[in-house]
Amino acid sequence: MKLGDFNTLKVVKRVDFGIYLDGGQEGEILLPTRFVPQGTQIGDDLDVFLYLDQEERLIATTEKPLACVGDFAYLECAWVNKYGAFLKWGLMGKDLFCPFREQKQRMQVGRSYIVYIHIDSQSYRIVATAKVERYLNPDPAPFNAGQEVSLLVWQKTDLGFKVIADNQYPGLIYDNQIYQHVHTGDRLRGYVNQVRGDGKLDLSLQPAGRQHTEDFAETLLAYLHDHAGLCPYGDHSDAEEIKSVFSVSKKTFKRAVGDLYRRHLITIDDSGISLAQ
Repeated sequence: MKLGDFNTLKVVKRVDFGIYLDGGQEGEILLPTRFVPQGTQIGDDLDVFLYLDQEERLIATTEKPLACVGDFAYLECAWVNKYGAFLKWGLMGKDLFCPFREQKQRMQVGRSYIVYIHIDSQSYRIVATAKVERYLNPDPAPFNAGQEVSLLVWQKTDLGFKVIADNQYPGLIYDNQIYQHVHTGDRLRGYVNQVRGDGKLDLSLQPAGRQHTEDFAETLLAYLHDHAGLCPYGDHSDAEEIKSVFSVSKKTFKRAVGDLYRRHLITIDDSGISLAQ
């Protein structure tokens, strides 16, 4: 039985206000009527998320929360009381508590924060903490250069953006590796440049080398088809202009142009590039 996560449980009883599921040693667990899938029968197995209600009783829902126990997430503060903040969790009538002691700064209603979700060892409640560093995996990341990973953008630094890779490992994307708008809370696909000696990750938002050129060549070809076969950008264009329009470096742009030209798919002149007739 996993609190704060999805479990597959069997339907054992129907009542006026919902159905009960077999929770094993935890006893029967209520799934309220509004969350019961149409056509559910006694004996069916259901995938449900388990959490504690206001009276600390296990309860099930078929709703999907924004994050489970063990996840890092970017959640909005819904309200604050004298004990802490409550974050929007994506569950009807249930927000996620973040005590004041687990906040780096006092959370404000309407603002969003990177948090880690865990079960408090003393109260057994599902809670959030903004002190996420202590929950990052300290072991060297088991990745290879070029490997694709999922990223959660954590915070801006002087060097670039700190990120959390594959919901475990700290990493950094340097400013000179970023060719698109990036914000805290973004979930992005990234690529490993290297695993440093300290085990931290240097990352990029683009695959390395030839694969990135090939991917962007297809993007540029689609751009031409969508713009009457014409693109006004070329060798004469400013690197920042190309970055703004295509979210790639000028180097990648020029490589893709060369690739398409060698394949006889485009022509090049002083006004830019055009689809070959």
